[in-house]
Formats: sequence, C-alpha cells, structure tokens
Amino acid sequence: MDRNQDTQDDADGNRRLRTRIRDGDADTFANLFDAYARSVYNHAYRLNGDWSLAEDIVSLTFLEAWRLRERIAADGGSLRPWLLGIATNVTRTRRRAARRHASAMARLPREGTVPDFADDIVGRIDDAAQLGQVHTALAALRRPEREILALCVWDDLDYAEAARTLGIPVGTVRSRLSRARRKLAAALESGSGSAQTGNAPVRVPQPLSSSAVLRKEASS
Repeated sequence: MDRNQDTQDDADGNRRLRTRIRDGDADTFANLFDAYARSVYNHAYRLNGDWSLAEDIVSLTFLEAWRLRERIAADGGSLRPWLLGIATNVTRTRRRAARRHASAMARLPREGTVPDFADDIVGRIDDAAQLGQVHTALAALRRPEREILALCVWDDLDYAEAARTLGIPVGTVRSRLSRARRKLAAALESGSGSAQTGNAPVRVPQPLSSSAVLRKEASS
C-alpha cells in the first residue's frame, strides 16, 4: 500500500515537473540543470574523451532542451534519459561538423600537415597513461555501440530507457550492448588496452550555469 502510494507520488511529481518545464518555468528548468548537468557532462565525456568538448556539449544540450521543452510528454518518468538523448544527438552533430571542417581544411593549399583530431583528443585527457589505451579500444567500436555502452554501462539506463533515448527497439539495444562488450573485452585483452576498465577519474565540470544557458537562448 505504502509502496503504491510512493509510486503514485513520484508519478505526480514528475508530471508537475514536466508541466512546469513545458510552460517555460525558468526556476524549474534551473533545478533540472542542477540535477542532471554532471550526468550529461559525464555522458558527453565518455562519448568524446575530451573534457573541453564535454563542457560545450552540456551547454548545447540544455539550450536544445529549453528550445524543445514544449515537446515533453505530460506523463513519464525522469527526464534524465531525454537529456542524455539530446546530448547524444548534439555529439553526433558536432562530429559531423568536425568532419566537414577537416574536409574543408584538407582542400586548402598549405605547407605541412593537419594534426590528427584523435591526437588532439588524446592529448587533452587527464592521466592519458591509464585512459589512452581504454579510449583506443573504445574508438575501435562502431558509433552505435559506443553510444549504447555509454548509456547502459556508465549512465546506468536500463534497456527500455536506452531504447527510448535513441529511438530504437529494446532488442537492438541488447544486441549492440552485447557486441560492444565482447569487442571491448577482446581489444583490451589483446593488448589494445591493458588499463583497468574501472571508473575513470571524473573532473567536476564547470559548464554554463542554468541562468547563463537561458540568457544565451534569449539572446539568440
């Protein structure tokens, strides 16, 4: 009985939160930012291996969340999976932009060579001796496999939440995660990464505050 009441209270609380954000309540959105900015930051770092880029993705994710707030369903659970989905899409967009930029730069006449983008990423990772080999193994995975691994293993989403976040069937989540785990384990064991795969050191992010995000949105 009490458990059912707690479940109903949680559902009512989530419904009120969603309604307030959909209505453009800046204070409620600020609370959402405070609750999930670090989670979004860690997810972005795991996808990119770059502290600075992860901070940019946090800001862009919450700007996009504010822009899309009216699309939030009235009923549902935590908005964390929704935010992680936006962060994943923002990361994809940034990668496409980086590829277009690199392609354009490659066509310019110049002396010397363009530094490899992967080298730049690795050079920014704290404790590269420990993390570099793990990121090499992760980089060998296909993008959909990296995204599933980040959502289900590090962000602790269940199969259904990950499926909703990426807009794919639950069965696809299971198969991609299984492949990703097998490939990662094989790569690490074969010498691609001999580092431990435990929790990487997480630097406390310093992204834009929620008020700064809203000011940036208002000025754009």
